[in-house]
Amino acid sequence: MRLRSARSQVRFLPGALRREIRPLLRREIRPLRGHDDLPAFGFRFPLLRPTPAEPASAAKCDPNLEGAVRLSGVDVTARIARLELAETFVISRDSTDFQEVVKVEIRHGKVSGFGEGAPIDRYEETAESALAYVEEHADALGDDPFALDEIEHRLPPREWAARAAIDGALHDLQGKLVELPVWKLLGVEREGPPTSWTIWLGDPDDMARRAARAVDFSRLKLKLGARDGLDVERVRAVREVTGASLQVDVNEYWTFDEALDALPQLAELGVDYCEQPLPAGDPDGPRLKAASPIPIYVDEDCHRLGDVAACAERAHGINIKLAKSGGIREAVRMAHAARALGLGVMLGCMVESGLGIAAAAQIASLCNHVDLDGNLLLADDPWPGVEFSGGIQWPSERPGLGVAASARA
Repeated sequence: MRLRSARSQVRFLPGALRREIRPLLRREIRPLRGHDDLPAFGFRFPLLRPTPAEPASAAKCDPNLEGAVRLSGVDVTARIARLELAETFVISRDSTDFQEVVKVEIRHGKVSGFGEGAPIDRYEETAESALAYVEEHADALGDDPFALDEIEHRLPPREWAARAAIDGALHDLQGKLVELPVWKLLGVEREGPPTSWTIWLGDPDDMARRAARAVDFSRLKLKLGARDGLDVERVRAVREVTGASLQVDVNEYWTFDEALDALPQLAELGVDYCEQPLPAGDPDGPRLKAASPIPIYVDEDCHRLGDVAACAERAHGINIKLAKSGGIREAVRMAHAARALGLGVMLGCMVESGLGIAAAAQIASLCNHVDLDGNLLLADDPWPGVEFSGGIQWPSERPGLGVAASARA
């Protein structure tokens, strides 16, 4: 750690401990022991866990480790929040007027990181099960918010929306502690592709009317899969009222024959790609990929890193969602793996507040397509701070995820 960084961390320590540490930082800086070839900024300032016998509040310098300091652990709280939609949201398999999410706060000293996860019914996760997971496994977070690999290994591999909330809160906390936005911590670019705006499933004329009003968006994502033989007509009606780029999402509701019939017609209408036309795991997936005149992206087929390689057999791209992957860290792995396999990368979302969207926006620059409109669908976003400008959901330049709860949150 650089000396400047070590000094900047002192302000997070208790007063008595600050007085003990500051003299250490004023000493002559020299290379680490056994590393005389290192430059002088190799100052030794490791973070150590408090021993069980020593309360965190009684943390003090370890006389056996030069420059070392014991820091307090983290406190974890979680709750369920209800997000109200501006309009009823309809897809092929259900409709909803609200979304319940789990919000997690991880506190380290006087600094708190916040994260949000939107459980997905399709995968038998609920807000209640997510909350129970966080409460049951809060102790697994340990006392070092930077030890992401260790934390990941200690958490049971389930309840991925809850894991996403924890992951988001840890990244938010890290950024605040070092006073950097998360995208900078990750070393990625700030600007990602423009987000699409979702035109939820309805009659062709109704979808066209809503598409015509979406003047702030250069990309529209049309929900299909009504099983009424009108899906192509829906796309044709929208195409007649807008020149925006079009994508379609069937949410697993076509058969192989229906897809073979519809995809060439969608190509003629200039559709960019079709998302999840067949049910997850459908054995005809590879055949459809080979026959399709437009790219196939999969969503329900692809959850975590271990799914990516198999998706290359049945699709041209994958849809990554933090609520499926378990958070930013796994999503980054998935994006790089997909690139290595020649797959396109899409970043999607659920209905989420600005807190959930802010976490995804940090890695949008790794993706070809972005569908991060979850907070824009809300009647009132309780976590403002994601800047929507020029069609892009910009991650904040403030530390951490860069969003803060409103008085209504």
